[in-house]
Amino acid sequence: MRTQVLIIGGGPSGLLLGQHLSNAGIETIVLERKTKDYVLGRIRAGVLEIGTVSQLRDVGAGARMDAEGMVHDGAVISYGDAQIRIDFAAHADAAVMIYGQTEMTKDLYDTREQTGGAIIYDVDGVEIHDAKTSAPYVTYQKDGTEHRIDCDYIAGCDGFHGVSRQTIPMDVRKEYEKVYPFGWLGILSETPPVHHELIYASSDIGFGLCSMRNENLSRYYIQCSIDDHPDNWSDGAFWDALKRRLPQEHADVLITGPSIEKSIAPLRSFVCEPMQWGRLFLCGDAAHIVPPTGAKGLNTAASDVFYLADALRRLYRDGDKTGVETYSERALSRVWKAERFSWWMTSLLHQFPDQTGFDHRMQQAEVAFLQSNVNAQKVLAQNYVGLPY
Repeated sequence: MRTQVLIIGGGPSGLLLGQHLSNAGIETIVLERKTKDYVLGRIRAGVLEIGTVSQLRDVGAGARMDAEGMVHDGAVISYGDAQIRIDFAAHADAAVMIYGQTEMTKDLYDTREQTGGAIIYDVDGVEIHDAKTSAPYVTYQKDGTEHRIDCDYIAGCDGFHGVSRQTIPMDVRKEYEKVYPFGWLGILSETPPVHHELIYASSDIGFGLCSMRNENLSRYYIQCSIDDHPDNWSDGAFWDALKRRLPQEHADVLITGPSIEKSIAPLRSFVCEPMQWGRLFLCGDAAHIVPPTGAKGLNTAASDVFYLADALRRLYRDGDKTGVETYSERALSRVWKAERFSWWMTSLLHQFPDQTGFDHRMQQAEVAFLQSNVNAQKVLAQNYVGLPY
């Protein structure tokens, strides 16, 4: 079997890249380790930057997002009862879209299937060969049989634990990592959101986030110990802990209900350099991880896709190799800015186990500065809605 670009990973970044390339007449095959139902069963982020929204429209997968998504012109940051509304429309002349990653992935699957794009599910034992040559290929197992796909280029969109990054030799790649000493306990509940915009709530007892998927489906988080377990938390204990983190006016009107999903997500910052090795390119979580504070994970993966799709289109259309040769440099420039923003938001809003009284007062001073300084709010808004590609 042969294709021009082989994409490893059938999540949103792999599917988005595949649709960009297919629309440009470039042959692609997507390999996915799990089933489609498994991929769609994962609960993930729901805030889309303006660049991600534009890309979904560009590849023909944005109709349901535009019909059902929720446009947000701002978000709230609180510390105790003090609240700051960050006005995206005023400070960045843009908005974000609230639309679940699961729904985005479903739309991309539907679009790929409608346009006849190849996806091979339930593959195992994926191995990348000869990535530094002009004739790379991939082998994999399916139903007990080994298969081989020859290709021009390989896009590794297979996540943090995938094979793509591990293929780059350790003496070539350099990895930067920060593991945070807490996690997020999150629940999904069939309840109306407590507020029409997201609330990032900091308090003396820890962080909380009020988010949503639609008008009757809410996603809430609280900061918890990294060693905690969801079974340690009843729904009642979760709601009580969340209320104590929120400004009183929101705590008083919070509608609670049974959780339909409950999990703990660890927080880490991670970057692999370079993001390419020969004819192998890394996209998304295969190359970098951000803490969820600031909603940059999926969106940074989408920016990688933008750069790689642009590079491959120019190569196949014009014979211009500049984009593929500089992909890592272009992608990493934006990645590190997203890492900075996510690290700053995390540092600002969470309580750290080794935090001193001075550290605590610095957080309060940072919030006070943000509340009083329009330029600081403008910088936050510009980063939140998405820096330009």
